[in-house]
Amino acid sequence: MRDKNSLNKVMLIGHLGKKPELTYLPKIERAVARFSLATNERYFNPSTNESTDRTEWHKIVAWGKLAEFCEKYLDKGKQIYLEGKLRHRSWDDRDGNKRYATDVEAENITFLGKREDQTEDQDQAEPKPPSDLKPFSDLSEDAAEAPDKEKEDEDEVPF
Repeated sequence: MRDKNSLNKVMLIGHLGKKPELTYLPKIERAVARFSLATNERYFNPSTNESTDRTEWHKIVAWGKLAEFCEKYLDKGKQIYLEGKLRHRSWDDRDGNKRYATDVEAENITFLGKREDQTEDQDQAEPKPPSDLKPFSDLSEDAAEAPDKEKEDEDEVPF
């Protein structure tokens, strides 16, 4: 049963440390992507008048279709906004020692940053004009006057 007064929510804005690694669980063929996300903070020390940067690294796990999306579209250095929840896990290593890890389980990812940072595949997907189109300066005088006549007709439409 879920307690109404509890919340497990993580929101991060940061840059990918490397391209996500995609694997599939053996028996159920469910996709799992793992990657690291860096967040930065700047602290100012008034006594020394110096700023100090601090970077935190977060382990991110994405499942299913989101995992496949991550592997396809995310690259090292890409800035993203991520929403998810904390997951703790434990296991015994080869020497029998108990190990622990905390991951952020991604639920939603949004691209941030400049548009020109997007992959070349997305830039090439934009439609290009046909090569047989003539530049505007090559149009005849009749063709150049046609847009003005259309505007006059639009102004005369009664409402």
